[in-house]
Amino acid sequence: MNLEKYSEEDLDRLFKVAYSKVSGTNKKFPQDVLLYFYAFYKHAKSDSDLKVTQNPINDKELISAFKANAMFQVKKFSQKESKIKYIKLANKYLGDEFQIE
Repeated sequence: MNLEKYSEEDLDRLFKVAYSKVSGTNKKFPQDVLLYFYAFYKHAKSDSDLKVTQNPINDKELISAFKANAMFQVKKFSQKESKIKYIKLANKYLGDEFQIE
């Protein structure tokens, strides 16, 4: 699957379909996979404004720290690469619910 050769328009369309399928599935994903879905999506959409406290005192702040860590890991990718990685992750974990080719 060579998504790099897709046009921007086709890639955007496929990214939206992947997001819709991931959001609508009843499948349960491992937590690390959920964090990657989150980070790739946020990065692809240029929406990475996270507020993280240094010493988390509750679960919400701890979750924000995990999200921030995932965002730091995908920061090296371009928006296009993040879309491609999101689509590939959806393809891998959704199986028959979402097939690219």
